[in-house]
Amino acid sequence: MTLKLTNSVRGAVACALLFAAGCASNHPPPNPTPTAATTGNGDVIPRIIEQISEVNLRLNLFFIAKDPLPFRKANYTLPGHKRSTLEETDAWITKRLRGCGYTVTDDVCEVQAYACDLTKPRHHTYAKPAHDAPFYTVRNLYAKKTGRRLPREIILLVAHKDSQSWIDSPGAYDNGVGTAALVEMARVLARYESHRSIWFLWCNEEHKPWTSVIAANNCRQRGDNLIAIFNTDSLGGKSDADIAAGRKTNVTLYTAPEGKRLADLMAEVNDAYKIGLVQSSHLRPRPGDDDGSFVKAGYPCAVANLGSYPYVDSAYHEAEDTPERVDFVNVRMSTQATLAAVLRLDRAP
Repeated sequence: MTLKLTNSVRGAVACALLFAAGCASNHPPPNPTPTAATTGNGDVIPRIIEQISEVNLRLNLFFIAKDPLPFRKANYTLPGHKRSTLEETDAWITKRLRGCGYTVTDDVCEVQAYACDLTKPRHHTYAKPAHDAPFYTVRNLYAKKTGRRLPREIILLVAHKDSQSWIDSPGAYDNGVGTAALVEMARVLARYESHRSIWFLWCNEEHKPWTSVIAANNCRQRGDNLIAIFNTDSLGGKSDADIAAGRKTNVTLYTAPEGKRLADLMAEVNDAYKIGLVQSSHLRPRPGDDDGSFVKAGYPCAVANLGSYPYVDSAYHEAEDTPERVDFVNVRMSTQATLAAVLRLDRAP
């Protein structure tokens, strides 16, 4: 919830957050206990998911959705800077991943910024770009772990890192939280010896065209064997009533029977590891969001995790979608549940 602070206290908090964002843990945790990890005599998942840091999630989100980056747009460059705020976000993600030992690769994409049509409903004022709107070069970013037992089987985690191109919105819930969650999961898994390959993908959905479509089509053309896709978008974004009641919500959306199995797995790990989410699932009538890009490319084993469905965050696509409103406990719990589901799949026979 938003805190009411005096100007002096607010300034001190902002300075502390800016300083701490550069000091947030960028070091991967140590490997799980070798015996448990290699012999199966113990479940290492609880010890891994407890390493998700709520402090890191908070500091990283404030960094990319408050200060020094107020939002993440290809069509906006801060005064005195040489790169757009989206390019600066890419540089920040890349630096953090390399600090954990990952090699970062990319897809180069060309996009346009959406136009703004204020005659449309409040949360949907985006419009097709003008025919002569400029194109911007943007990138999908990848960090990849190669499995030691079944490397050709790939579990993909995806989040769109950009904020709205047609409005100056911090995009904290949409989708700074998903971006921060993927960075944190990558940190936690950096030294984990996965059985299957685990890929992290940061794409762009608030510019046209969606770059997850390019990523999905590239996977299909290469013949990548994606066995599960988890889209983290707007984790913890929920209604004002749920906020007031203190509910910690997560909804898993799926499109096909293969996706329902992943949605059921989310409920299973939430219960097994006593994460405490109000977890639900929903079948939607057609593919949507970045997971939908993969469904359309022939990968039906895809789901999206978000805070509510239909999405009822009152600041959706608004300038008021700020980090101060974010329920970081909810984001941490949703991140832990997503990671637990990934690890269950990774460690399956």
